[in-house]
Amino acid sequence: MEIINLVLKWAVPFVCGAVIAWLAGAVRNLRKRNDALENGVQCLLRAEIIREHKEYILKGYCPIYAKDSLKRSYQAYHDLGGNDVATKLYEDVIALPESASDTVGK
Repeated sequence: MEIINLVLKWAVPFVCGAVIAWLAGAVRNLRKRNDALENGVQCLLRAEIIREHKEYILKGYCPIYAKDSLKRSYQAYHDLGGNDVATKLYEDVIALPESASDTVGK
């Protein structure tokens, strides 16, 4: 009976501590992975905003479907914490006319 009490007194806290330590490490790893995924997606969205800016500024107009796509990309980028030079690029493209015929005479 004394051996059972001794095992319960020492083994149970040891096992519980090990489980808690393992869970803390797993949470830490998941948080690190999640941060890396968020940063990667943010980087890809920023690159897409830059690419679209270059394309449509050269054309001098941006079709409505492209503006819609850009709005969605920018909103996701902004929700992930991005809000630097890409904001100015986004605003430049959104301000463009929606067709080449809208640029004639301007």
